[in-house]
Amino acid sequence: MENSETQRQGLPSSGRDDLVLPFQTERSPASGRVVRLGAVVDDILSRHDYPEPVSKVLGEAVALTAMLGSTLKFEGNFILQTKTDGAVDLIVVDYRAPGALRGYARYNAERVAALEESGATESGSILGHGHLAMTVDRGPEMDRYQGVVALEGGDFNEAADTYFRQSEQLPTFVRVAVARHYGSGGEGETPGWSWRAGGILVQNLTREGGRSSESDEDLEAQFDDEDWNRVRILAETVEDHELLDPTLAPERLLYRLFHEESVRAYRPSQLDVYCSCSRERVENLLNRFAADDIKDMVENGKIVVTCEFCNRRYDFEPDAIG
Repeated sequence: MENSETQRQGLPSSGRDDLVLPFQTERSPASGRVVRLGAVVDDILSRHDYPEPVSKVLGEAVALTAMLGSTLKFEGNFILQTKTDGAVDLIVVDYRAPGALRGYARYNAERVAALEESGATESGSILGHGHLAMTVDRGPEMDRYQGVVALEGGDFNEAADTYFRQSEQLPTFVRVAVARHYGSGGEGETPGWSWRAGGILVQNLTREGGRSSESDEDLEAQFDDEDWNRVRILAETVEDHELLDPTLAPERLLYRLFHEESVRAYRPSQLDVYCSCSRERVENLLNRFAADDIKDMVENGKIVVTCEFCNRRYDFEPDAIG
C-alpha cells in the first residue's frame, strides 16, 4: 500500500542511503528534508578512535549539517561549529556543495569516560554549555553569513529549533538520530557493526520566506496555525529506528508520516565524503613557519602532521622544509 501510493504520487526513485530527500506537503503549506546516512557517516566517524558518545554526537552534527547545507543554491560551504565547556568542547562539520561532507570532534577523554561511568551520555551532557554557529561561506568574493545560537545543555534538535524560531522566525521541527547498526554487508563483505545517521526537518511555509515585519501577535498566531500544528504532530510521531532503518526507503517514510497531507517528494541529492588536505598543501603550510618553529616540530627526526578531519598522516624530513 505504501509503495503503490508513493509511485502514484510520482515520488522519485532513490537509493536508501547517503542522500537528502526534499519534500513538500500539499494539503498544508510545509516543506522539509529527510537525510539518510550510511557509508558516509560511518567513514567520517570510523577514521578516528572516538568513544561511542563522541561518535554519536558528531554523527548528529553531520546529519543536521547535511540537511541544512543541502539548501545551498550555489557553490560554497555550509559550516556547523560548536564551542562549549563540555567534554566535547569543539565540533566542526563542513558541507561543500553540492553534497560533500567532512567533520571532526575534539574531546577530553577523562571527562568523557567519567560521563560514561555515570551514565550521563546524552548529547546535552556531552556538549555542555556554549554556542552553535552556522556559517554560509560563498567564496572569497562574497560576504559570509553566520547565525549563532546558545547551547544550554540541550541537544542539536533543541538548538536548531531555537535558531529557526529566533533568527529566522520560521516554525521548524528537527529530529536527528545516530546509532550503530549490525549489517550483513554488501556482496563479498564481512558482516559487522557500522554507524548510521538520519534526520528529518519540517518547516512552516505559511508566510513566504519566513522573515516578516509583522507584530509579535501575528507571529504568535502563525506559530499556532492549525495546519502547521497538524503537520508538526505528524512529524513528531517519527521514531529513531525509522530514520535509521536501511530497509525503509525515505519515500516510504514520508508516506507513513504525511500521506494524509498529500506529501510530494523531489529529486534527492547524493552525499559523499571529502577532505581538502594533501601532502602539497601541508608542505606549503609548513614552509610558512620560521626555522626555529620548524625545529620545535621535529620529533624522532621527523615532522608529523595529521589532518584533523580525515586523520591522514603526513611525514616530512626536516631538511625538506624551508
